[in-house]
Amino acid sequence: MVYDLADLPQTLVGPVSAGLDWVNTREDRDYELTGLADLELDIDVAEPFELSLILCDGETCAARRIAFTPSQPGYSKSGFSMTQVPDTEPDIPALLDPPEGLRSGWVDEQLAKFEFILLLYYRGRW
Repeated sequence: MVYDLADLPQTLVGPVSAGLDWVNTREDRDYELTGLADLELDIDVAEPFELSLILCDGETCAARRIAFTPSQPGYSKSGFSMTQVPDTEPDIPALLDPPEGLRSGWVDEQLAKFEFILLLYYRGRW
């Protein structure tokens, strides 16, 4: 399930913002946070935890599962050390949109098979 950012508990605002900055720096992207998947609303940020960030940059949307570990005071600006968690069987694929250039080929292929197609786009999935 994907949660809207309006449902985000105040205790998670800092970690989520830090996670977004970490991913953008690490991947040299300009993602914006569009949602969180599989969010447990009662996360204790004093203990290690994981969040699934749904990110979009205007062309591509992606899901990144980030592990947060509280760090020693002064160790990091955000107060957490972060690592990306590889999904062995992800519920939400890492890339939520076909890579640039493949989409038009797929649409043409489908139109050759069918009289019409209907594309639905919701939070980076179609």
